[in-house]
Amino acid sequence: MQFPGLFSSSTVCGRAWRRASLALLALGLVFSAAAQGPLRERLAERRAQAAAGAGSEIETEGAGPSVRVPLPPGARRVADQAYGADALQKLDAYIPAQAQGAPVIFMVHGGAWRTGSKTARGVVGNKVDRWVSRGFIVVSTNYRLLPGADPLVQADDVARALAFAQKAAAGWGGDAGRFVLMGHSAGAHLVALLNANPQRALAQGARPWLGTVALDSALLDVAPVMERRHLPFYDAAFGSDPAFWRAASPQQQLVRGAAPLLAVCSTQRRDRPCDGAQRFADHAGSLGVRAEVLGQPMTHGEINAQLGLPGAYTDAVEAFLASLDPALRARLGR
Repeated sequence: MQFPGLFSSSTVCGRAWRRASLALLALGLVFSAAAQGPLRERLAERRAQAAAGAGSEIETEGAGPSVRVPLPPGARRVADQAYGADALQKLDAYIPAQAQGAPVIFMVHGGAWRTGSKTARGVVGNKVDRWVSRGFIVVSTNYRLLPGADPLVQADDVARALAFAQKAAAGWGGDAGRFVLMGHSAGAHLVALLNANPQRALAQGARPWLGTVALDSALLDVAPVMERRHLPFYDAAFGSDPAFWRAASPQQQLVRGAAPLLAVCSTQRRDRPCDGAQRFADHAGSLGVRAEVLGQPMTHGEINAQLGLPGAYTDAVEAFLASLDPALRARLGR
């Protein structure tokens, strides 16, 4: 027996269902195609990070939780001192009790030139505990970040912050003539760049400093890194212009008369930053500039966070600091 009406209705429904299914399939293909680009880019980024042996640790270092650092007895923190009009142009000073003629460690955070904080635990925690208790002032500074400020602008910010801190040092009980620059990751690149050619910092009002400690920068010579397979976020910082690479490269900017530099580097990273550090040291030696390499069997983040803890690593960094000036040697008991 046939039921024409029902048959006709089923046919219409079936056709409608097929049309809807085809439309959904087409829509799915459109979304899939749209998603493939970003997904492919992200997968390529992950592969590049894995090849470098670094991963997101480098990209996000310095972006850890902000902390209020426990201070040694009698010490104080002078927070958010503005050295410019931007909200990020601020620094903190950690000052020992009854400071008088105190040398100053001037710390610059990392974070891939686009993130990070002067108050992150790895940036200030153990450093303040170690050196403020030994009569040092520790300054930790922020600076403007990508995309609004490229690494050269950031270096100028760091130089302005340095000039501000040197001018303020006497009021804190510090000695403006006994500053040591220190930075980690992107911050290590920035302080190494200023150290390579001090005129950049002097033009912003800074005074000469005793030396610099660069904590695990893989960008002491920018061009060779950018010309080979590299971490994708380097592109956001350094772009594709070789002239900019040269201007932002500590090795290319290095001049005779630059202050001594200690390049601490991770021996665990597969992108081998110690190789670049040694090439920098060899080039520095050819110009009569003192540069030393300190390889450490630590991760990129550990090189920052563990500096200041008792042990051979901190001892080695302090040996470099002590070699820069008799007053530093006396504070460190060496």
